[in-house]
Amino acid sequence: MNSFEESWLLLVVSLPSSGATARMRVWRGLKALGCAALRDGAYLLPGAPERAHALQALADDCLREGGSAWLMAVQPRSVDDAAAFRHLFDRHADYAEQRQAWKAANAGLADLAPAELIRLQRKLQREFDALRAIDFFPGEAAVEAEAAWTDFGRRIEGLLSADEPQETAGRIPSLRIADYQGRSWATRRRLWVDRVASAWLIRRFIDGQARFLWLAQPSDCPADVLGFDFDGAAFTHVGNRVTFETLMASFGLEGDAALVRLAAIVHALDVGGDPVPEARGFEAVMSGARERLNDDDALLAEMSAVLDSLYAHFQRDTASTHDKSRTR
Repeated sequence: MNSFEESWLLLVVSLPSSGATARMRVWRGLKALGCAALRDGAYLLPGAPERAHALQALADDCLREGGSAWLMAVQPRSVDDAAAFRHLFDRHADYAEQRQAWKAANAGLADLAPAELIRLQRKLQREFDALRAIDFFPGEAAVEAEAAWTDFGRRIEGLLSADEPQETAGRIPSLRIADYQGRSWATRRRLWVDRVASAWLIRRFIDGQARFLWLAQPSDCPADVLGFDFDGAAFTHVGNRVTFETLMASFGLEGDAALVRLAAIVHALDVGGDPVPEARGFEAVMSGARERLNDDDALLAEMSAVLDSLYAHFQRDTASTHDKSRTR
């Protein structure tokens, strides 16, 4: 199909002058869809069934409010007209505005707490996703913005995961829990998800008398102490496993279905992957506790109670699922 034969959607609407609320609602809907205003009350979109349904819904809204609405399929008469239509949807300036916002935000990232960094990242991600959704004819500006967003995201991830261990290859040896009793364990201070969950796992399932050291930097770890969740530690990321999962594999805990459910939360929050319904809630509790508590012992104690509760819930949930499968 030639560009001037493309189908376009034209919505022409009018609302009573008294309908200020309805007018604002319709305007917001048109903006969210990425419509181009040809003049007041006339809005254009590239043709597509889902866009036609969305515009029809706005047209119906206008009619319910006592206004008028006409939704039409139109075509440009020439290549020049088609180019003019497409130009109405040039998002170059919008991408430039977002990139400027990222640049301004980047200057203050180092001063933000982890929870603030996460909130900022999600807000900017939503804005970027919304723009990409209405960039019907992406060009060089979209490519450049994608690269800039990747760089910005890496900057945030680097701040959230300072000294975060890198993946290592190799086999995870099978260890005896009896050989790891009453030991000293160490990880980086200002605990985050993988570290706090790993410390809980150690004390709850591996070494009930474990003593923990919180390190300002990994190089501070004494030679006779078992380090975890940093490069060069006794227990860290191996392959696609986070430290929590490495500990489970090392000590034969992978048969515990409730722990596997917890591991999915830790994995999703630490390195990403498949979404886990409980992850956002755990992250919110962890962020709040981290803001309130400067002492890592106190933070571990509080989050251990949360992990105990989640573990108990998953135990009951997995047992219930197993019972139902047996009765079928």
